[in-house]
Amino acid sequence: MQQLALDIGLASGPTLANFFAGPNEAALQHLQLWSGSPTRSPVPTYLWGPEGGGKTHLLEAVRAALREQGGKVGWLDPSVAEPPEFDEDWAAVLLDDVQHYSAVQQHAAFNWFVNAQGLQRWVLGAGTLPPADLPLRDDLRSRLGWGHVFQLQLLSEAERRAVLRQQADARGIFLSDEVMDFMLRRFSRDLASLVQLLDHLDGYALQTQRAITIPLIKSMLEHT
Repeated sequence: MQQLALDIGLASGPTLANFFAGPNEAALQHLQLWSGSPTRSPVPTYLWGPEGGGKTHLLEAVRAALREQGGKVGWLDPSVAEPPEFDEDWAAVLLDDVQHYSAVQQHAAFNWFVNAQGLQRWVLGAGTLPPADLPLRDDLRSRLGWGHVFQLQLLSEAERRAVLRQQADARGIFLSDEVMDFMLRRFSRDLASLVQLLDHLDGYALQTQRAITIPLIKSMLEHT
């Protein structure tokens, strides 16, 4: 049965506090320690793992944390066709989905990395492959791998179910086992998408004054 993914927003943006770590607690603690410290280590960090493992969530959470502290960051992902010049006011450089960088983006990322190192600024990168296997220019690939490297693991189905149950309880929502089975079977199984789906279902149920059931989910899909 084909899985579906909904382009719907979170009730609140990605934060380190609302990241469900599971087997990735070491990576989360590292980012919490780094982003919360007034004297940050300039040693770069690289996160890698499969799609849906939370890499983008963590990078966006770090960006939000630094912005709350008044810091500016440089952000680069494959959608940024024309990367800006390095800004000396940046507190950190964040490089997401590096495995998809074009030659222009790789040039910019390397330039940002060198400038960040020269100014003792942090670089946080993320991709689906370990550094040695990234299809990037050698000088960028080697720099991504010389600092802290964390492999992110997907949550198990039991962990995803436990988080969904916890999130539903926090919203005052009852999720039957039948509904949860349907969600896990029919939609993208990464946790961020499932929590987004739960937020959307909560809003639709309130709007229609109905309990969350499989017919309600199908009705929501027909009207959104």
